[in-house]
Amino acid sequence: MSNLKISCIIVDDEPMARNLVESYVAKTPYLVLKQTCASAIDAMEFLQSEAVDLLFLDIQMPDLSGIEFSKMLPKHTRVIFTTAFDQYALEGFKVEALDYLLKPFDYAEFLAAANKARTWFELIKGKEQSTASSSASPDKEFLFVKSEYKQLRIKLTDVLYFEGLKDYIKIWLKDNPKPILTLMSLKSLEEELQESQFMRVHRSFIVSLKNIETIERNQIVINNQRITISEQYKPKFLEFVNNNSLQN
Repeated sequence: MSNLKISCIIVDDEPMARNLVESYVAKTPYLVLKQTCASAIDAMEFLQSEAVDLLFLDIQMPDLSGIEFSKMLPKHTRVIFTTAFDQYALEGFKVEALDYLLKPFDYAEFLAAANKARTWFELIKGKEQSTASSSASPDKEFLFVKSEYKQLRIKLTDVLYFEGLKDYIKIWLKDNPKPILTLMSLKSLEEELQESQFMRVHRSFIVSLKNIETIERNQIVINNQRITISEQYKPKFLEFVNNNSLQN
């Protein structure tokens, strides 16, 4: 079930109408009431200090109508009109209202309109998350490490695994029988690596996930080197294996 919460305000010049909608909002778990307003002017003043997702907005009000006010709202602030006059339905459609409740309406009608709003905001939230994910920074391709008074450029796709030795790390590379030795803790290195590329499987080892050749019981085999998977890191590693396994 979605944990989405929708912040809202009620705008209506009739006290009884405001109280009724307020009682309906209180019965709807995903709606969070921020304010009730007796006019569009009051609502405009409130929205200058706090943004909300949704307005339950009357149309016929003094000074500024709900239709006029709706045209001034931010793009992602949506409206459900509440009115006693059905002739405004077309205008409500033109300003892209989520729904149009004709007074007097009961809770079932109110809830149906509120559910339309929830569906819309869930869709928007999903698109935003997808966009954020697709625009996330790409995996690192290399690291510079200090070794023997030089800064060496290490291509991460060439790394088989990192081996921790107290204050030092051995970096084991493809086609290189001798490791590169650098002064660094394994914990500090782990914070610099992408989880999609590397995983710590032992207090002394971080392995390249792309270069794992075989998994035998509690050991990973990389380039004929056997690395034990310790109990502390086993659950996360098994999750990685399960997510990348063909299901029988």
